[in-house]
Amino acid sequence: MANDGDEFTEVQSSSWLQRLGQSFAGVLFGILLIIAACVLIFWNEGRAVKTARSLAEGAGLVHTVASDKPDPANDGKLVHMVGQLTTTGPATDPEFGVKSSGVILLRRAEMFQWTEESESDTEKRLGGGETTKTTYKYKRDWNEHPVDSSKFKQRQGHTNPQMTYRTRNVLAPGIRLGAFAVPQSLMHGFGSEQPLSAGDEQVQAVQKRSADKPAQVVDGVLYIGKDTAQPAVGDYRITFREVPQQTASIVARQAGPTLEPYRTQAGGTVALIAAGEVPATDMFKQAQDDNRMWTWLIRAGGVLAMFIGFCLIMGPIGTLADVIPILGDIVRVGTGLIGLLGTAILAPIVIAISWFFYRPVVAVIVLVVGAAIAYGVIHLSRTRRAAKTVPVKA
Repeated sequence: MANDGDEFTEVQSSSWLQRLGQSFAGVLFGILLIIAACVLIFWNEGRAVKTARSLAEGAGLVHTVASDKPDPANDGKLVHMVGQLTTTGPATDPEFGVKSSGVILLRRAEMFQWTEESESDTEKRLGGGETTKTTYKYKRDWNEHPVDSSKFKQRQGHTNPQMTYRTRNVLAPGIRLGAFAVPQSLMHGFGSEQPLSAGDEQVQAVQKRSADKPAQVVDGVLYIGKDTAQPAVGDYRITFREVPQQTASIVARQAGPTLEPYRTQAGGTVALIAAGEVPATDMFKQAQDDNRMWTWLIRAGGVLAMFIGFCLIMGPIGTLADVIPILGDIVRVGTGLIGLLGTAILAPIVIAISWFFYRPVVAVIVLVVGAAIAYGVIHLSRTRRAAKTVPVKA
């Protein structure tokens, strides 16, 4: 990493009326954000239910079969099998002449380029205006994604070239588990990666494509540039990795000599793969755990978006109070609490509605239990108050 200490500072001032106009514009975005959050939460609950039901259905239907040859009696059924992954040829990256005997070949291409970071400090003024001081810092670093320098605040001296080489994954042709063809969609993200060293062939491939920059291999990594110790903007660092052929476990639909996703009556699909010899019960348990994890992550994202939306809607109130800066800060604490309360009310309502739509029986049970608890708390409270008001005889 090279930090050049290159900075650019910009100071902007905005009046109270300008800020008020911006906050009112934020109200519309806040409304749209709340609507989007409601849609996301509703969709997520349905997705979670469909996935959970599909996995539960699949767990009750699956049966383990041999992978050495297809049995016509299992056609159309959900099967679990364990076997050795093989291919009909190597996974190939023709751009660099790299070949792997594994099932997946991975190339990670990083370019040395300028990046921009910014830090802002805002100071409110009496009367509602504010002054924002923003410092933009520029440094050079390795990044596998192209950084668009045309969007930099200070573009002069911080220009990034187009990124010629990109990160990519290549699957080997004709992947099979025993006697069964495995769909490519099932292989993405499979297995643990192992290093695959670059060599002279990769250096020659680079020089054939472009003679502008020299190439060399250091510790198995392909460098495109003059000096690996002091890289320049536009230099590349390319590493290769592979997922080797290995034993794998698959749960999928048997279609002759091919495996494919199994469509359940719940409306979802089941297609699972795991490295090693893994029982079907463990594979379904892991899939259910993953489904719950994603459900909570997406749910949390929807709730956060909803809270931000409420804060944006109430933004003009804080801006109005900023005529006296400390008063604006106090008002924002209050509107933040209101936004939190609004989120705490609306998000459960959306989840409850989605439950009535996707799993009404569970929703009714939860509603009855909740009503019973609420009734019990209210009844207990009234009983205690009545006991306190009973006059004591002398």
